[in-house]
Amino acid sequence: MKVYYIVEKRKGSASWVTTERKEDLHQQLKEIEKWEKDQQKVWFWEKLSRLPFQLLDKLTPEFIQKKIGKLLDEVGSFVQTGGQYLTSQKQIINMFQKKLPEEIFESLEDVQKAPLSVMDEIAEGMGKNRINAATVQGATTGVGGVFTLAADIPAVLGLSLKTLQDIAVAYGYDPKEKKERVFIVKCLQLTSADVVGKKSILQGLKDYDQDRTYKNVASEIQGWREVVLGYRDTFGWKKLFQLVPVAGMVFGAAANRSTLNDITETGMMLYKKRRILARLKETEQGME
Repeated sequence: MKVYYIVEKRKGSASWVTTERKEDLHQQLKEIEKWEKDQQKVWFWEKLSRLPFQLLDKLTPEFIQKKIGKLLDEVGSFVQTGGQYLTSQKQIINMFQKKLPEEIFESLEDVQKAPLSVMDEIAEGMGKNRINAATVQGATTGVGGVFTLAADIPAVLGLSLKTLQDIAVAYGYDPKEKKERVFIVKCLQLTSADVVGKKSILQGLKDYDQDRTYKNVASEIQGWREVVLGYRDTFGWKKLFQLVPVAGMVFGAAANRSTLNDITETGMMLYKKRRILARLKETEQGME
């Protein structure tokens, strides 16, 4: 895709006027909408994905259950404060500076005007780094079977949240804002929902940047713990074989890699869609 943009520099900062072809934006939007439709297709194995964890709940010692519950509780504070999962905006902004050294990047406002192709490249690169980290994490915790699985689940949740925050910044959105943290949790929920849930979530995220829509979505995730536990259940068949000590290394690595790959894809698609819609809106306003 060719991207045409003009940059007007001012002292100490950059004032960007970014022009991307309207036809290209609509084409990319169609590709994202096709992805959204694919997400709403259900497979037979998805109906069985909860069964392994129903068995796991019965076999897991009580002290591990409590530990999992305590660690999962920490994720609830993410919506309110971001907590320990906050990402480094400055580091990501510096990535844009390295990609486009002739320009000036000082804030998210500058990132918002960067070419979509650069946003995609940076988001994908960060996603790959997190995927590799999750793979190592899964292999490490797979050694001890059920006992180390208790540590793996919260770790993957943390990596997932950080990955989505990185992607948010790459497309010019600030995860320090509660609105964006709500959106991130909804992205997390989308990767774990069944076909009915996916339809509902995607419908709820439509026109997310309208205040009315955001308020509705915020109220929907008040039961955040149910969201997190549902996310845990989706490990299902992927994680079942990780309960076997040593052999679980292979299955743990594969399961974590698959999970973070889904998270990265979902985050990129949904945040890119918002950025495209914002640019189309800017284009329409500029023509008035």
